[in-house]
Amino acid sequence: MNIHFLKLFFCLVFVFTTALIYGQEEQRFVVIESKLKELSATTPGLNEKVELSVNGVSIQEFVRGIATTNNLNVNIDAGLNQKVVNNFYNVTVLDVILFLCKKYDLEISFIGNIMSFTQFIPPPSAPPVHAPKTIKITYNNSGDLLTMDLQNDSLALVTKELTKISGKNVVFSPDLGSKIVSVYIQNMSFKTALDKFAFANSLKITPTEDNFYLVEKADVVSTNQPTANSKPKSSSAIAAPFKDLNLKIENQLITLDVVNTPIADVLSAVSVELKNNYFLFTEIKGNTSLKVEKVNYDNFMTLLFNSTDYTFKKDKDVYLIGDRSIEGLRSTKVISLKYRTVEKVIDFIPAELKKGLEVKNFNDQNSLIACGSQPRIDELEAFIRDIDRVVPVISIEVMIVDVNRSHSVASGIKAGLGTAPTPTGGDLYPELNFNLGAGAINSVISGINGLGIVNLGKVTPRFYLNLQLMEQNGDVKINSTPLLSTLNGNKATMSIGETRYYQENNTNVITTQSTTTVQSIIYKPLQAEFSMTINPTVSADEQITLDISVKQSSFTNQSGGKGSPFNTSSRDFQSLIRVKNQEMIMLGGLDSETKNDTGSGVPLLSRIPVLRWFFSSRTKTKNKSKLTVFIKPTVIY
Repeated sequence: MNIHFLKLFFCLVFVFTTALIYGQEEQRFVVIESKLKELSATTPGLNEKVELSVNGVSIQEFVRGIATTNNLNVNIDAGLNQKVVNNFYNVTVLDVILFLCKKYDLEISFIGNIMSFTQFIPPPSAPPVHAPKTIKITYNNSGDLLTMDLQNDSLALVTKELTKISGKNVVFSPDLGSKIVSVYIQNMSFKTALDKFAFANSLKITPTEDNFYLVEKADVVSTNQPTANSKPKSSSAIAAPFKDLNLKIENQLITLDVVNTPIADVLSAVSVELKNNYFLFTEIKGNTSLKVEKVNYDNFMTLLFNSTDYTFKKDKDVYLIGDRSIEGLRSTKVISLKYRTVEKVIDFIPAELKKGLEVKNFNDQNSLIACGSQPRIDELEAFIRDIDRVVPVISIEVMIVDVNRSHSVASGIKAGLGTAPTPTGGDLYPELNFNLGAGAINSVISGINGLGIVNLGKVTPRFYLNLQLMEQNGDVKINSTPLLSTLNGNKATMSIGETRYYQENNTNVITTQSTTTVQSIIYKPLQAEFSMTINPTVSADEQITLDISVKQSSFTNQSGGKGSPFNTSSRDFQSLIRVKNQEMIMLGGLDSETKNDTGSGVPLLSRIPVLRWFFSSRTKTKNKSKLTVFIKPTVIY
């Protein structure tokens, strides 16, 4: 009857506890839903309906995408790495967020209109109350007989019970605090029973003159008061298994020199001497050669496990030791940068520093997130702190001077027959470029015909005569002063250009039952520009190395007439120089000079001095262009 009652009682307790936990969980979601509805009054995006279909997207990206689309303010814990596989149709954003909280066990903290998503951590449950195990030991005081029935009992409780029932003080060494013992002895004398108990559990029990029984490990030299057959032990002596190690402890500082010695032996020897508690998750394998002088225990542990697969973590007074990949030994740290942006920093970290670590960019806080063993994270952080320095800004003043000079001379006489009568007219001053039509020429001939016997006749109505004698000079100077700024080691680029279009005619013949011809006109662009690219690098003494590239192109004439492509000319140079801070330099050499001397005339007569002016037409042109660039860099911190 009692057994059935106990079973029923425990079932009721289980049902009640489950219902209580479920009720608390539902109450948490009711609070979140209430706060979301309250926030939706000022944040309309929560009431908007969405259609979403995702497969394998991280929950961080999923929530961030919903927030961006619906104008929500969210903050997402970087540790959330669940993958979302869902399909939502015609549901509100509020319902989607509430579903995510239930599905992936999330918690939302509300600060104003900002929602902060984190993983829900349930409050710690009260530890179960266990009734202490009864230590089965009896003692007959009249006959000094001891009976022990022990099965996986704590040595600390056993010695306490022995002392309590016998009145004889039984104490154990501090390093045996977690020792578990088992034995069965019936009605043996107290001393003999203790000897057999010690033998069965690899222990050693030594009685002292003051009625104490000291319990120690069987392989440890006794540290009790000397007996008649024992020798006094030095306080600096090393435990027997480690006496071959060159180990010395002074003021909690370690001096050690070992060569090709098992790591486990070195760890055990030092920990025993310093009485430091440690717990091994995995068996420590491998040998080490280590020489240190007067270092503390933490530094010793760091050096001992360096370049191995093991690491340690201190939890209160206990050192947890094991493989670096074990969950209990992993750490996560956010490493913030002060002076430079986090972009591309991860690419500069050596592969050896990232080995065994997971490192990701956290652009929102200009930080790196590192997950792995604490010693490796500390090494990575030291490297990041070393490269996290102020990146100088280089302000570059540029002055561009472009000078164009031209000279042109045209002279001569042209005569011919036009397609129509040519009117008389043109320029007489300051340049001579005059056309004489047939009427004007006939008037001059008529005046000559009246002199004596001379009769030159008349010219046809389409006859013309062109007189040309002119000179042109051009001098154009263009100044441009752009100001460029860039970070150290990054390019600064400027470009000034002009785009012109030329006509391209296409004819396509389409043949079906009849032949159709389709003509199309396409206007294609041509570009002429002045471009400059400067890549500055600042040294420690503020010397600036400039990698300069300059290119200039310009339009000339259209070789095929109107509508045809333009001809272009280009000039460019590259230079690598080094200058001091705020020192100006001049770059030149982009010079061009064009000469053209063309003419036409009557053979032989066009070569005779003086006469050639009447029997030829000549044109001489000369163009000269010079581009000069002044550059002045200034370093700004």
